[in-house]
Amino acid sequence: MRKKLCILFSFLIITFCLIINISNAYIGDYIWSENTYSVSTTPTVDLELESESAILIEQNTGKILYEHNSHEQLRPASVTKVMSILLIMESLNSGKISLTDKIPCTENASKMGGSQIWLDVREELTVDEMLKAICVASANDCTVAMAEYLYGSEEAFVQKMNDRAKELGMNDTVFKNCHGLDEDGHVTSAYDISLMSRELLNSHPTITNYTTIYMDTLRDGKSELVNTNKLIRNYKGATGLKTGSTGLALYNLSASATRDNLSLIAVIMKAPSTAIRFSEAQKLLDYGFNNFSYNQFAEKNAVLKTVTVTKGISNSVNAIYEENSGTLLSKGEEKNIEQIVNLQDSIQAPIEAGQKLGTVSYMLDGQIIGTTNIIAETEVKKINPSTMLEKIFFSWFRVLR
Repeated sequence: MRKKLCILFSFLIITFCLIINISNAYIGDYIWSENTYSVSTTPTVDLELESESAILIEQNTGKILYEHNSHEQLRPASVTKVMSILLIMESLNSGKISLTDKIPCTENASKMGGSQIWLDVREELTVDEMLKAICVASANDCTVAMAEYLYGSEEAFVQKMNDRAKELGMNDTVFKNCHGLDEDGHVTSAYDISLMSRELLNSHPTITNYTTIYMDTLRDGKSELVNTNKLIRNYKGATGLKTGSTGLALYNLSASATRDNLSLIAVIMKAPSTAIRFSEAQKLLDYGFNNFSYNQFAEKNAVLKTVTVTKGISNSVNAIYEENSGTLLSKGEEKNIEQIVNLQDSIQAPIEAGQKLGTVSYMLDGQIIGTTNIIAETEVKKINPSTMLEKIFFSWFRVLR
């Protein structure tokens, strides 16, 4: 009997202390800053390119690092297929198709000229095999077969290409076909190619599983594929993306590469030769990697700190970053960014999962250049007599067990 009375007395004391603690809870402010990195402006340079048009952008931010006649409307040749591949990847992402779906070859697809793998109307390839043939060998027949399968006809697919181009702000672009063979009025610009290339790489990063293949085979090893983009083999960090050439378009290339978290896209249009196409794309990429860096300050869902919770069924909650946050920098200016975190020492329940708790701001020369929200990782319900007794009951149950 005496033991039970002791337990009851202890229970009452703990309950009283808990109520006092809740009533005396307070909220404070926590501000933290440190020097990290700086953002810089793009220097004006002349890379003395022989190509008619060119552009270099940073993939994450889309910032233009270099451009030369970037809005001139030119024939894209097979770089057209960046948009065709984008639509295929979006169909995969939406569940409209799967990589294992078998795609038939129509009479129209089998009669395509230019780059091809000689599809036969009696055969079917999977979407995975089609993507490999399009990305590595720039197969026109496979591109048309996919277009007809997805939208019923090449014309309907091309309409979707143009609609998607408008959505991406590709104002210099008119697509007349899905493969890039010369056709009057089928034009785009280096700037627009960079836009669709960026969308493909950012929204569908798994495409690099195909665009980084240098050599492979199809049809049980009977058909050999060799990537038309020679930078895949020779340039460090190359991730793609697509070549294109015809007698009228001359030599085009959308080249992408990543080194040390910096991802770049270089577009070359109407180069006088294939060698110049690759050398000038490499010159653009080298310029980017030699002069810029990308620093990621915050990683989505990473924990910044644990915050005290008052009047809640839990005593704490993790404060996490809502989104990724990073900055494009000029090399040598890494110590000019001030990072300021505004976050309370303690927060009163109830708290919802995803609720904004504070912000992280990045400042340069007194100006805010970016902000990321800090949110609650989990829900914390407000304590009340019912939840309090439940919490205490389970606490004592564990003690007495």
